[in-house]
Amino acid sequence: MTISADEIVMNSEFDIINRYFLRSAHNASLGIGDDAALISCQPDTDLAISVDTLVASHHFFPDVEPRSLGHKVLAVNLSDMAAMGATPRWVTLSLTLPKIIAHDNAWLAAFSSGFFALADQHQVELVGGDTTQGPLSISVQIMGEVEREKALRRSGAKLGDDIWVSGFVGEAALALRYLQQKTMLTAEAAASCLPALHTPIPRVSLGRALINVAHSAIDVSDGLVADLEHILQGSQVAATIELDHIPCSSRLKDKLSEGGADYQLAIDCLLAGGDDYELCFTVPENKRIVVTQLAQQVGVRLSRIGKIVPGEGLTVLNNNRDPLIFNKKGYDHFLD
Repeated sequence: MTISADEIVMNSEFDIINRYFLRSAHNASLGIGDDAALISCQPDTDLAISVDTLVASHHFFPDVEPRSLGHKVLAVNLSDMAAMGATPRWVTLSLTLPKIIAHDNAWLAAFSSGFFALADQHQVELVGGDTTQGPLSISVQIMGEVEREKALRRSGAKLGDDIWVSGFVGEAALALRYLQQKTMLTAEAAASCLPALHTPIPRVSLGRALINVAHSAIDVSDGLVADLEHILQGSQVAATIELDHIPCSSRLKDKLSEGGADYQLAIDCLLAGGDDYELCFTVPENKRIVVTQLAQQVGVRLSRIGKIVPGEGLTVLNNNRDPLIFNKKGYDHFLD
């Protein structure tokens, strides 16, 4: 990372907070500036809380564009709110910064700009956090509200439910493999799929719309198979999905038809790639028209990919409707 002399300012911890992250709180009784924030929830709601930590060289490249990073660290938490059908309201942000970044005003300005642009889009307030020195690591805790006993959960899938997924699957994983030089893409194709990795779109409006429609939901962060299996385990059911029903871009479809190494790479991206931050959810068969209407209402592509069935585990059918054998199921922080 190269920093010009003009960009270097000896920032203290409180300089960083005051210059880049201090904002007035409108939806909290007390925001940044005291030992703790004070928030008041709406009556008849449950408080949904989630936290994610992103570590440089593990979850993102150290030289990633800081505005995109600011967007992504919040987007992954907003996606958790979406999966619960919650309205995101407040966040805290903990930054562990190397000295070179702590004194880089251009980096800090770009990061905070990306973070607050997405926060403002979803009317989310930063109400606290922490800053410290060390290897680059970012933790965001998010809090949201959902109507009492209405939250979408992993444990609600019912026999006969259709399985749906939003958007496209596998794009972020394909972009990552391109950056790792594990696959070739044209400049145009790379430019089209890289945003899925760097600036994912959390499906907050969809999650809210699925309340009273979906029986269960989860966001696809570790891979479609791994995350769908969380629903199956929580609900004590099984599922069958069809490979050719999983929505993907023409870039991945081309690789699926090529055979050889690129075919396996495409399978891995679709089934186990992760970082999609799309929603996978189950809905009674008699609500297919409702789901189609929701897709138009929120402006998100929704694809029906399979069915909840009796038994245990997940079966993926290939294009010939034969069970597909695959070993890698998704990302694991301690195994990958």
